[in-house]
Amino acid sequence: MSAYIRALTATDIEAVTAIERASFPAPWSEELFRCELGRADRVWLVAAHKRAVLGYVGAALVGNEAHILNLAVEPTFRRRGLASALISAAYERLVAEGVVRVTLEVRTSNAAAISLYESAGLTRAGVRPKYYSETGEDAVIMWSGDLTAESSRKLLESLSAKGAEALRMFGGPEDLPRPLVLAIETSCDETAAAVMAAGETVLADVVASQTEFHHRFGGVVPEIASRKHTEAIVSTVDEAMARASEAAGRPLAFGDLDAIAVTHGPGLVGALVVGVAYAKGLAMASGVPLVGVNHLEGHMFATAMGDSAAEPPFVALIVSGGHTSLIHVPRWGVYRTLGETLDDAVGEAFDKVAKLLGLGYPGGPVISRLAEEGDPNAIPFPRAMLHSGDLAFSLSGLKTAVINHVRAEEAAGRAIDVHDLAASFQAAVIDVQVAKALSAVKECGVDRFVLGGGVAANRALREALDTAMRREGVSVHVPSLDLCTDNAVMIAAAGTFRFLEGDRLALDAEADPGLRLG
Repeated sequence: MSAYIRALTATDIEAVTAIERASFPAPWSEELFRCELGRADRVWLVAAHKRAVLGYVGAALVGNEAHILNLAVEPTFRRRGLASALISAAYERLVAEGVVRVTLEVRTSNAAAISLYESAGLTRAGVRPKYYSETGEDAVIMWSGDLTAESSRKLLESLSAKGAEALRMFGGPEDLPRPLVLAIETSCDETAAAVMAAGETVLADVVASQTEFHHRFGGVVPEIASRKHTEAIVSTVDEAMARASEAAGRPLAFGDLDAIAVTHGPGLVGALVVGVAYAKGLAMASGVPLVGVNHLEGHMFATAMGDSAAEPPFVALIVSGGHTSLIHVPRWGVYRTLGETLDDAVGEAFDKVAKLLGLGYPGGPVISRLAEEGDPNAIPFPRAMLHSGDLAFSLSGLKTAVINHVRAEEAAGRAIDVHDLAASFQAAVIDVQVAKALSAVKECGVDRFVLGGGVAANRALREALDTAMRREGVSVHVPSLDLCTDNAVMIAAAGTFRFLEGDRLALDAEADPGLRLG
């Protein structure tokens, strides 16, 4: 299996200090490394293979410059390109943090290190006399050029390719790219599990749907959802691991995974508890790190999976049965909620109107289908909060307007034209979604817009957003239809990102039905 680079975590400290002691005459202590963790002005990365730490690099951020603090590789793995891979990953991460130039000090006697840094674009800028107090040795001061300049692009691409090749050399041609992540999603009424390699190769994707159990009630019944998750979670995860083994060409055990990712909020609390508890049990039994994922973040990663252009900065609109949120994403992992629904979510409003009309559950697909043959201007339903001056939504008033219209028609002895009603209701929803989305894009000054969630499958909404955004020079990115609804593939993609960022979910963590982004 190939090696990979991720953020330093507390569980790496013992291995890192062992490498430190084997590399430097005045090594950092474990306590000193622990003090570095969690600092906003630090970047620490490790090179890992089979969950063992092979090397590390750390940098301190000062304005738009960074000071490389330490770089070391475990002695038996030196001269295999890992140091270059670590420098390349550090450059990428530092540039994302706004760093333009990098500096460091290196012993004058360490010709190999000086040669390595020169190959990474650093040049000698002076000498710091007697810098190393334990030996009195001088330090060579080295600086990089502008890492964001066009002239540095070829150097960074070359370093990246060299680093990737070095990481691949730790595995054979038959090995899976890493990290290997099992994901579990149980936030609402779908029990889902997926296995993903390197954040992009889906080895297994299994969904046990509960739709037929909730159909008779016209919506999701939380108690039924929890019970069905309990019945399905073991077989769903086992099937995902079996399919992943077939895809890998060899048996995969839980101990072969690099991480277990689980949706730990937001969602129905009883449903979330089932997934989180099972994931915690697997992590405890196997010793594999546990990663918590926000369900909304998963929906944004679902869109990015099939569309490489769906990269931050962008504004996202997540619309589903439980969520209606506008989110500014300047970069992955940094989220600012701009506005959300004050009452019903969009998908919830579709379901309730469908239930009122006796159209069954889920309501979105059937209303969308009926709307195609109706007149969107037939019934002047209200556009709630269209001119509120903020980015909040409200759907309960529209739902009430539909109920009043139905009752008035019934009282007058007139038959309900469900096609016109569906088209007029859908148009009222879409008009507000599009107007708020446009305002958000203008407010944030971005030229990319990402749509996600189950309602993202609504063709009329997709087309309305695309038309409106194109007029403003904004590109629209939507998920494939199979990734609109809840699934574990999107949790695996977001979980891989979180794992590489060093995020871990403690084994005593609880499901959080009100989990916020950011």
